[in-house]
Amino acid sequence: MRMLAVPGAEEEEEEEEEEARSETVPAMQRPGQGRLPRLPPRPGGRRWGQNYSSQPAPPGAGSREAERPRTAMAMAWRAAPRAAARLLLGRRGIASCIDPSTGLTEDQKEFQKVALDFAAKEMAPYMAEWDEKEIFPVETMRKAAQLGFGGIYVKPDVGGSGLSRLDTSIIFEALSTGCTSTTAYMSIHNMCVWMIDTFGSEEQRRRFCPSLCSMEKFASYCLTEPGSGSDAASLLTSAQRKGDSYVLNGSKAFISGGGDTDVYVVMCRTGGPGPKGISCIVLEKGMPGLSFGKKEKKVGWNSQPTRAVIFEDCIVPVGNRLGAEGQGFSIAMQGLNGGRINIASCSLGAAHASVLLAQEHLMVRKQFGEPLASNQYLQFRLAEMATRLVAARLMVRNAARALQEGREDAAVLCSMAKLFATDECFGICNQALQMHGGYGYLKDYAVQQFVRDIRVHQILEGTNEVMRMIVARNLLQG
Repeated sequence: MRMLAVPGAEEEEEEEEEEARSETVPAMQRPGQGRLPRLPPRPGGRRWGQNYSSQPAPPGAGSREAERPRTAMAMAWRAAPRAAARLLLGRRGIASCIDPSTGLTEDQKEFQKVALDFAAKEMAPYMAEWDEKEIFPVETMRKAAQLGFGGIYVKPDVGGSGLSRLDTSIIFEALSTGCTSTTAYMSIHNMCVWMIDTFGSEEQRRRFCPSLCSMEKFASYCLTEPGSGSDAASLLTSAQRKGDSYVLNGSKAFISGGGDTDVYVVMCRTGGPGPKGISCIVLEKGMPGLSFGKKEKKVGWNSQPTRAVIFEDCIVPVGNRLGAEGQGFSIAMQGLNGGRINIASCSLGAAHASVLLAQEHLMVRKQFGEPLASNQYLQFRLAEMATRLVAARLMVRNAARALQEGREDAAVLCSMAKLFATDECFGICNQALQMHGGYGYLKDYAVQQFVRDIRVHQILEGTNEVMRMIVARNLLQG
């Protein structure tokens, strides 16, 4: 099978490496600390603009097989984030109509550039390996936390970045071009830290948030149970009050990070049936009676472990409860409003990368003596993909603004954005795979991993069927 070389690929790589050596990655602005246009040198004299990856190269680096992704017909997973990074740097070859920086402030463009650069250097080169070997990339996420990505919308006094929901969406979209699965876990972690920051006491905030924002510790969100998925208010995990402690019994299912994370934000029943009997309690790994099920084998999201979380007479201090008894369901739903924006943003990043992969493939792949890009049907499909991507991005960013402003329609707009973006973005990634033909079905090609990783976005944080219920109820009760 003869491979076609990407025109100018070697020259472009040399150009990008030279630019990387001459640039520094701007730091995120921390409220109250002013602009930080350049980060200080890292230990060892290396600068942030350089290739600062400390992780080992994937097996086979330097071999003939390792060179294969540099050919046009084997558009490897490095190509998508590399192209996405070019977008903000104003380099050639990327259509402005899908530019994710359009309409952003200068600060937001800078946050986006930091995230894209991190995705290209620290995530994309390992995305396939993390997926294949089911590696939870703890050290990479801690590097992301050094840039402020461990508590993006958490208050600065406990280590957060204090950014807006729109800023957060922009960052997660950019990071997802490098590894959607890892970014999705980071979005869940951020949601958990925000819940503690927002609903916890001052003592709880200062006890939990700093180590979570630095990602010294990691968090998991525990709502779903084996018998209560979409019907979350029917959960059965109980927390019986005994003096200054609660005794928890029950289990949670499909918990991202379960068993590998340190902090568990758990919804449990402290009162009668229904949502008003639910409270929110923070557990820490190592508490007596807390255990975990087997690691689930999943279609995608393989860079984050998923296990059941099991409580057997698990004793937790009353001081670990967030808010008042009976407030847990409200806390869970408020967390999920932001979680829906976050996961929709992760879908946007995967779809954007897939559009770029498809664009490149159509230009270099020849059939019947002509590039695929000359086929009008494929031109139209690519145009539709780009249009749906931009429409989904606008919906997500509109919902993020509404949530930040505390608007009355924020919850339903978050549901609409999650429904539309996750459905449309999966369709975009799937169409990009189709455009790659048989190559798209090979694990050497990034597009298949984007398809696998974002399929679950239509299920979690509230299934898209539930999103339709929320929207319909708002319309019919209005």
